[in-house]
Amino acid sequence: MKEKFDISGMTCAACSANIERAVNKISGVNKAEVSLMTNTMNVDFDKDKTDIDEIIKAVSNIGYGANLQAQKSQIIPNQNISQEENLRKRFFLSLGFLIALMYVSMGHMIGLALPDFLTGTKGAISFAFLQFLLTLPVIFINRTFFISGFKGLKNFAPNMDSLVALGASASLIYGIYAIFKMSIGFGTSNLSLVDAYRENLYFESSAMILSLITLGKYFEEKSKNKTKNSIKSLMDLAPKMANVVIDGEIVSKKVEDIKLGDIILVKAGEKIPCDGIIVEGQTSINQAAVTGESIPLYKKVNDRVISATINGSSPFKFKATKVGQDTTISKIISMVSVANQSKAPISKLADKISGVFVPTVIFISIMTFIIWFLIDKNVEKALNFAISVLVISCPCALGLATPVSIMVATGMSAKQGLLFKNAEVLENLHKIDSIVLDKTGTITNGKAQVTDIFTSMDKNKFLDLIISLEKNSEHPLSKSIIDLKKDYPTKDLKVENFKSIAGRGIEAEISGKKYLAGNLPLMEEKNIDISKYEKQAKELQKSGKTLMYFSDEKEIIGLVALIDLPKKNSKKAIKNLKDLGYKIIMLTGDNIYTANAIKELLNIDKVYAELMPEDKIKIISKLQKEGKKILMVGDGINDAPALAKADIGMAIGGGTDVAIESSDVVLMSQDLLDISKAIEISQATIKNIKGNLFWAFFYNVCGIPLAAGILYNSLGLKLNPMFASVAMSFSSVFVVTNALRLYKFKSRIIDNNNDKKFQTQDNKSKLNSQEFKNINEKGEDSMEKLLKIEGMSCNHCVNHVKEALEGLDGVKEASVSLEKNQARVILDKEVSEKSLKDVVKKAGYELTSIK
Repeated sequence: MKEKFDISGMTCAACSANIERAVNKISGVNKAEVSLMTNTMNVDFDKDKTDIDEIIKAVSNIGYGANLQAQKSQIIPNQNISQEENLRKRFFLSLGFLIALMYVSMGHMIGLALPDFLTGTKGAISFAFLQFLLTLPVIFINRTFFISGFKGLKNFAPNMDSLVALGASASLIYGIYAIFKMSIGFGTSNLSLVDAYRENLYFESSAMILSLITLGKYFEEKSKNKTKNSIKSLMDLAPKMANVVIDGEIVSKKVEDIKLGDIILVKAGEKIPCDGIIVEGQTSINQAAVTGESIPLYKKVNDRVISATINGSSPFKFKATKVGQDTTISKIISMVSVANQSKAPISKLADKISGVFVPTVIFISIMTFIIWFLIDKNVEKALNFAISVLVISCPCALGLATPVSIMVATGMSAKQGLLFKNAEVLENLHKIDSIVLDKTGTITNGKAQVTDIFTSMDKNKFLDLIISLEKNSEHPLSKSIIDLKKDYPTKDLKVENFKSIAGRGIEAEISGKKYLAGNLPLMEEKNIDISKYEKQAKELQKSGKTLMYFSDEKEIIGLVALIDLPKKNSKKAIKNLKDLGYKIIMLTGDNIYTANAIKELLNIDKVYAELMPEDKIKIISKLQKEGKKILMVGDGINDAPALAKADIGMAIGGGTDVAIESSDVVLMSQDLLDISKAIEISQATIKNIKGNLFWAFFYNVCGIPLAAGILYNSLGLKLNPMFASVAMSFSSVFVVTNALRLYKFKSRIIDNNNDKKFQTQDNKSKLNSQEFKNINEKGEDSMEKLLKIEGMSCNHCVNHVKEALEGLDGVKEASVSLEKNQARVILDKEVSEKSLKDVVKKAGYELTSIK
């Protein structure tokens, strides 16, 4: 079983390494991972061999605290914020005593007056003892360093606090030793001994070390909490209350009290409390917080809405389909939390070093003292160098190098609609060399579109006939034919004796006459002569189109071709990936003609067609055996095995839950351009981690020898313990600050919505050209016009104009922008300017220009 624990008392990577080591030694524990960033521990253990109390005891025995986390959904324990406040108070209290101590110990050096009883040889004991008294409160205020540090030493698990405690204790003990020596000097009338030790007290060093390290820990905690802001903002996205419709009345309920099937009213400008399906009303919804899409999406009855997204200007009602921990925003928070608490492979090096770092530093400090004492016979100098070694060493920087970057990257990418399930995926994504893409729903829209109609009948009568036949079928291709009603007014004919023929098509009667609709095998099975359209069928099939034949009992009466078009950004996304040096492979269950058409259109390197789900796994296994690192991108249930088999699986966010659960990365926006963006984030994160590790290693490699006085005899360079403590404190702050630079990450990918050049080229792609004869009898390309519209003031106006334009015969599609006061319409036949102006005027607005 797996459990999550809150850990208290950790101060550095050595602490987390010690805890991991102690817990992993317990019989029955499979794996323990400690996160210094979130102060948590995830433990995978066999409950028959060990229990929770034994795990907590093992942590307690080495000087730390552990408690089973009460709420598994809790991501950022409240103690982090109180820890920041606690450190701030400790520093300012310490600072008050430190200022007084520094005035007493060093004020006379800059001409500040001291009372007579503290000056000269006669005041030596009072001078030293007052410093001792001022140091004691600082030690008490920061006693946690000594408690944790000496507990670690006692249990042979030293940590950073051990270094601080040893350094501060050495300074304090040396000061007490100096007081005794001065007392002996007075007792023996050896005033030169008194003067020698009067000028070499280390009380201020002890207090300064503790105060400055507390300041450094405060800045570190503050910076660490900054890295968690992105996750906190995710948690704040979901509203706390919802308007639930009960027996016609609106009742305000807490979001956690919403049940499946509840009808919820969302007013204008409100956040959507859970996932669901619209049952009443229409609106535009800003999904930027969840999917990263900046443009609000128009939603109507039966459309899906996502938790934590923002309603536009129109109220609507929806039925709750996912509540509590099953909502999209809850799953995002959970995935980001898991990613933050997991460890990237690159962090293992830092963990191993941190585990032996503190004992090594203690050994170096002891050796430094011995060597300098043997060289100069000077206890003061030897002690100075030894203390400097203790306080400059910083395992914190090593321990924070990886987790802070991971936390910033996962939080930042989640805001852009990219979800990484763990840190290992974030590190390894940029290592892949081949990208395998599913076709349907991933590269293409997942919905076939009618492109060609051939018939010897009157076109309108033929459309009446085929739409009436297909309206009783649930097949996806049937739905595409039924969609023709949006563009062509048709009559509903009475259909009788409808029969579905599995894998073939349908048969039915209209006005007492039998008709067939389906594929070529159905025609051959019923002995229907298709020679009339055989030539066209071969040409269309070579172009990758799916064919549907329509016939009466004797002969073929018409042929309809359909194709699943690529998404608008697929071409550019694949080009971006190829420019980055990746090999693109497409897998599909479609026929080879369709596969080759998509391959040629999008410049894909290789395709595998007519595949079953198990075939996709075999192909990925084959590529992996060839040494390829595979990224698999898919969206359907049939992609789930392949997503799990690939080195990294990436699911399209609008795909099935099974595909998302089987994947390592989720693209919430369903935009293939985000594949490149995800790879760029991986590259930027690893670059940031490597930079952090370099500076952490470089700091310690340079700082420890300098503190040990290796350059003192040759260059006279000496590091005072106080300056060493400053350097140590701010080394970890530097690492955290460097990680925060990831918030400034910007993808090199140009947003396709603003890329007019690409849009123009895409509109001229083969799938929209005369090579693919359009349903229009003239076979004309779709035309585009830009309309300037005045009078729109809200999203309701936008929807009103859009509906009016799309209701006009000849307008295939309309997109309306409130910000720019314009509409872009795609025409599938010529439409006069007067018709456009009249329909806009009838809607209550003014069309001022047409381009």
